Amino acid sequence: MIDFFLNAILWTLALYGLFEIIKTIVYMCTYTNMKADGIYLIIAVKNQEEKIEGFLRSSLFKLLYGREDYLKNIIVADLDSTDNTKEIAKKLSKDYECVKVVDWKECKDVLDSVHDS
Repeated sequence: MIDFFLNAILWTLALYGLFEIIKTIVYMCTYTNMKADGIYLIIAVKNQEEKIEGFLRSSLFKLLYGREDYLKNIIVADLDSTDNTKEIAKKLSKDYECVKVVDWKECKDVLDSVHDS
């Protein structure tokens, strides 16, 4: 009997998550300038100055030269880093137009507006 309730709860949460994903995709395609012809990689970072450049360059290599033609943009959401993480990401965004750097508040505002819709 407990297994039944646990399975029911898990399926309910899974369906809710699927609904939220679909709602987010519909919102992004309808109310933003993002197009539905690819995947947008959103990376939340905080105090990763030693690793962010290598990670972004690896992702850029896959985006620009790899077979991942479905990946369209890389959005870096900075979670109020106290080191040079944001500056390093901004430097790369100047070199590559597919990289966008935003503050966590900007990213949160978009996510909150998706949730409220």
